[in-house]
Parts: sequence; C-alpha cells; structure tokens
Amino acid sequence: MASYQLSVCAEMVFLDLPFIERVKSIHALGFGVEIWGWANKDIEALAATGARFTSMTGYLTGNLTDDDAIAELLQSAEASLAVAARLNCPGLNLHGTGLDDQGLPVKPVEVVTGAMWLKAADTLRKVAQLGERAGRVFTLENLNLPVDHPGTPFALAADTLALVEAVNSPALKMNLDLYHAQIGEGNLIELIRRAGPAIGEIQVADVPGRQQPGTGEINYRAIARTLHEIGYQGTVAMEGWASGDSTAALTQFRDHFSL
Repeated sequence: MASYQLSVCAEMVFLDLPFIERVKSIHALGFGVEIWGWANKDIEALAATGARFTSMTGYLTGNLTDDDAIAELLQSAEASLAVAARLNCPGLNLHGTGLDDQGLPVKPVEVVTGAMWLKAADTLRKVAQLGERAGRVFTLENLNLPVDHPGTPFALAADTLALVEAVNSPALKMNLDLYHAQIGEGNLIELIRRAGPAIGEIQVADVPGRQQPGTGEINYRAIARTLHEIGYQGTVAMEGWASGDSTAALTQFRDHFSL
C-alpha cells in the first residue's frame, strides 16, 4: 500500500470544462487538486467544491535576487498564505524567478553569480519564516531549461536542493518535478534517494510530451517503488496533459503509482 497521496493539476486536464468543473471532476475521481496562480480564480467557489487542495502557486510577482522584486515576492507570498488558509491548502509553490504566462522568466538570467545564490538563500529564509508562522510549507520547484523554461535561474533539481538544504527549515521543501528533472538531469531514482527528506512534493508527467505517466520514457512504476522504499509520505501530483480522454489519463496515472 502506497504511503503517499495522489493529486492532479486542474490547469492541464478536463480542458473542455470550466475551471470549477475541472476541480469537481478531479475530486470526484478521488484525487487531490492542485492549482497554479490564484489571482484569476473564484476562491470562494473553489472552497465550496469540497475538494482537497494540495498545492497552489505561492506568489504572484517578484524574484529571489533583486531587492524590489524580493519585496514583491514576500508581499505576494503573504497574500497567497491567506488564500491557502481559505482553501485549507498546505503547500505553496515557488520558482527560481517570476514566470510569465508562457512559463518564461520575466527577467531571464544567463549567469547565476555567487552573490545571487546568497541573496536567493536569504530571501527563501524569509519566505520560510512566513510559512512557519502560518503553519504551511513553501516548495521550490525545479524546471527544465532546454524545452520549457530557458533563462530561469536556480532551475535544476540540484539547485533547488542546495537552496532548501541551505535554508534548513521545515517550511521550505523541494517540489521535485520529475518531468523537468528527466529533461534537465536524468538519473531520477538516485536523485530521489539523494533528496529524500528535503522533498515536500513530487510532480510527474512523462517525457516527451508532458503527458500522463505511461506515455513516454520514464519508468514511473520504478519511481513509485523507490518512493515507497524511502518512506515518502507526501503528495505525488500529475502536472501533465492528458494524451486523450482526461478520465482515462488519470486512471493511467493512478495505475502507475498503485503498489
């Protein structure tokens, strides 16, 4: 019996339905629900669905390294915590920098300097303090550079792990996205074992195509066994497109993570 819980990103499945109906459909199938940015959502309607929300974007604007943008990030992280409380959502997701509507960095970075690393760690300590006070966890997600997010600083899972371990707070963990990690780094099972206690969430989709597990090259059944072996008890969330029918895609996702 798996010790983790399964969740699904409502931004990427049941695309023919209004957003609230997507949430209801995912919930009806027995999954938790994840959302991205909350500013364009009807929060009261989301809360009224009765869905179990597991993660949402934990900021609106800003980044980890520039003073004015840091202030924006911290302010919007506080606002995000208020929304998370309304949705009873335990996890709030962060990226290495602010992203636009296409998933591209608002301020692309070619070279990440040592000073930027130090500033990012300091910013994340402040974010973690917000999380500690609110009793919620911020997660820092790795992204891939070659396909989806070129120019994003702190993008590799190795980068997010280094920052999370430097901050060393129970309110800051990794969101280990295995789709992005396969493209950016590979060696996923050893990555999971290395990251271990630093992982706050696992996100999954297959490569290529970013569709449900079982459609590409990643051996997600082996991933599931590894998560069981290390005693992972968090969320495994499908953040991927359905290759066809969304219900069938979610069934396939569940099958690959059922032990």
